[in-house]
Amino acid sequence: MRLPKLKWLRVAVAIAFLASTSVLFLDFRGIGTKDYVDGVLFLQFVPSLLSFLKDASLGATGFLVVLGVTALFGRVYCSTVCPFGTLQDIISRIASPRRRGFAFSKPHNTLRYAILGLTVLVFLGGSGLLVNLLDPFSNFGRILTNIIRPVVLAVNNAVAPVFEAVGAHTLYRVRWPTVAPASVGVAATMLLVAGWLSTRNGRLYCNTLCPVGALLGLISRASPIQIRLAGGTCRECGKCERVCKAGCIDFERKSVDVSRCVACYNCLSACPDNALQLGTAPRKTSRSKEVASGRRTFLIGLATGTLSLTTTTAKAALPPGFVPSRPTTIPENRSCPASPPGSISIKHFTSRCTACHLCVSACPSGVLVPSLSDYGLHNIMQPQMGFSSAHCNFDCTICSQICPSGAILPLTKEQKQRTQIGKAHFIKKNCVVYTDNTNCGACSEHCPTKAVHMVPYQTVNGRKLVIPEVNQKICVGCGGCEHACPTRPYRAIYVDGNPVHERAEKPIIKKLEPAPHLEEDFPF
Repeated sequence: MRLPKLKWLRVAVAIAFLASTSVLFLDFRGIGTKDYVDGVLFLQFVPSLLSFLKDASLGATGFLVVLGVTALFGRVYCSTVCPFGTLQDIISRIASPRRRGFAFSKPHNTLRYAILGLTVLVFLGGSGLLVNLLDPFSNFGRILTNIIRPVVLAVNNAVAPVFEAVGAHTLYRVRWPTVAPASVGVAATMLLVAGWLSTRNGRLYCNTLCPVGALLGLISRASPIQIRLAGGTCRECGKCERVCKAGCIDFERKSVDVSRCVACYNCLSACPDNALQLGTAPRKTSRSKEVASGRRTFLIGLATGTLSLTTTTAKAALPPGFVPSRPTTIPENRSCPASPPGSISIKHFTSRCTACHLCVSACPSGVLVPSLSDYGLHNIMQPQMGFSSAHCNFDCTICSQICPSGAILPLTKEQKQRTQIGKAHFIKKNCVVYTDNTNCGACSEHCPTKAVHMVPYQTVNGRKLVIPEVNQKICVGCGGCEHACPTRPYRAIYVDGNPVHERAEKPIIKKLEPAPHLEEDFPF
């Protein structure tokens, strides 16, 4: 292959990674395949690194492959695998289609290495805030989840009725996701910052604010195979400098700042004299070796599609339009947020999660929502269970199968159904049975383990009332009861998260008995 064609090979690989990663976040129909999910997540640097730091397993060695390739060929990761970098290239191209070109710029080494050092120090100090905010994969995920995905769903829901009208069901309407203003704000801010920097000067974000870019830049300084300028054949036409989106080529001094070069190979195609070469640099070669890659296979393709088609939103067993006679007054006394099944504990989850929101996008019920300060402000945007908007499907394990950083570990369906992420608590004085002297039972009807069951309460005007009772030993904290509860502003039943997940007892299956009011008219 001639060297100028490397650019087109790079473009093809970058588009493939961008498209496959985008489908992970935008695919609400579950058409993805486990093979491509495995490859995309395996090579994402920060999620792979965090997973390896906890488990040191072969399946989490993707970051080592990236380091090995960088040590040999420079920042190939930044120009091909990183979807956030490719997004910046697209923005730069669209925003400035007639630009005369880029220009060499002085490096901001103090800034970028200070950000890298601060990110490492804060992480070692126990906070993942800077990692969450600056990790390119997580930023890309949040932009797609919070900004692009709602647009996709809106277009789908607008077009679906047209298909339904003619008897076609290729498209179907889907439920609107929960909006987290803080997460949307952070995603929009990072998109504007990266977009503005890329419009002005190409990959400036990657060479100033991105800690992954700074780390790989340090390693690429010693790479034996890099772009270099052969001064003897250069006519100083400046074409290489004008196409260098990293601003790292100074044709007047015949130098290339390899620490900022993102290996896009645009210069190789632009140079009419072949003065730019990709080869061994006149410097000491660093020792490096590639580590064999591997990763667990994710079984989510068919499961996602099935669950996204069959999932229904839990609704209270009250007639449409029913409103309790008076607002509830006793607040829920939550001591801990509920982290996703498979996250083991709050500490384990927050120490690994990069807030990429892949689990938020993949969750078929929409129960996973970005947090604000529930885990602490230093863990802002990390997902939690939002039972006010949805509940966790009893049979679903998708989030545990797709997490790239190991914050949520894989669970089988049987393991998930016994994992207690929290316990349900009942507030009698908030319940409509107590306040309105009327039967409800919505919480019991939506409890998959029957940890919430109805027991005799009292007789009012000849009608036998029943009221909820909670068996916390068999409760898994799925939130079905809280989501179904009709009382406002405070629920009569709510789930308080377990700081460390526990194992629920296996529920005892009893023969169904007729409800006390079965033969009566509907109580409302």
